Amino acid sequence: MASEFKKVTLSDVAGRVGVSAITVSRALRTPDKVSVRLREEIASAIADLGYVPDPAARALASSRTDVIGVVIPSVTNNVFSDVLLGMYTAIEETPFYIQLGNTRYSALKEENLLRLFLRQKPAGLIVTGIDQSETSQQMLEAAPCPVVQIMEINENPIDLMIGFSHYEAARMATRHMAEQGYRKPAFVGARMDPRSQRRFRGFRDAAAEVGLFSEKRVITTATSSSVSLGAQLFGELIGQAPEADAVFCNNDDLALGVLFEAQRRRIAVPERLGICGFNDFEMMAAAEPPVTSVRTFRNEMGRRAVEMLVEAIDAPGPRERQVIDLGYEIRKRRSTEGRTAA
Repeated sequence: MASEFKKVTLSDVAGRVGVSAITVSRALRTPDKVSVRLREEIASAIADLGYVPDPAARALASSRTDVIGVVIPSVTNNVFSDVLLGMYTAIEETPFYIQLGNTRYSALKEENLLRLFLRQKPAGLIVTGIDQSETSQQMLEAAPCPVVQIMEINENPIDLMIGFSHYEAARMATRHMAEQGYRKPAFVGARMDPRSQRRFRGFRDAAAEVGLFSEKRVITTATSSSVSLGAQLFGELIGQAPEADAVFCNNDDLALGVLFEAQRRRIAVPERLGICGFNDFEMMAAAEPPVTSVRTFRNEMGRRAVEMLVEAIDAPGPRERQVIDLGYEIRKRRSTEGRTAA
């Protein structure tokens, strides 16, 4: 029985065709250097024998594998699901493969994943955000492959970068609520990772600019976001700041929870309470009333991150650091129409 599961090797393919293993390797790595007839014979032998190239063995004989390492903080968050969809769509048009690592928002896990990926000689790396630990940043700066940071932008990319300003997006959303006549805005936030903290600062600064900020109207938690948590946090907010007439949430889950709890308490939305979320998932337009949210271009971000990386892989050598700002859009809906419409 054991012989049925014997791993097929390059030598097995070479023996079937009647050439050396080096010749088979050359045909696989640089097919233009062997005849068409030989390539066809080798392809037929590979198909018959079920030979699968070993990427680790290939890496030993070359400077890299055909793997692109992708490091994200969550595989369950819909934000990253959309980003990954864009990446997998783009990777289909290339000879590369994605190897995924989930940090679960842990800096130590990110360091360990980067060490693992770099030992495997990836063709490139895609990492999330701009808040890597000092150790992770040092590894990325020394990486012998292109690196793309996604989800955010700043003026000091490690290599390549694509994303948007969470601070500016939150700031513009808060200004929108103020322009709609809401005078006592509140902030509700969950998990409060560095991106969410920048969203809070955008809210705080925009509200302060027009004299509307109050610490009393800020409710945050390190707990993971959910719709039920949004309802709970809104209940806490109303308990300590019943005067709040608008809520900016650091994501859409919380915003829906706020909407449901407001409706349960018979607080009229948008007349008595304005609500704005962040990310603009499909459910925001489907809610009643439809909920204003900050639209982010997640699918495009994933797709273009892969395209940037592949271009850098195909053109090795010195290159300028590059930052692409995809921007954002405030999708204005009925949940923030109240004060000006009243």
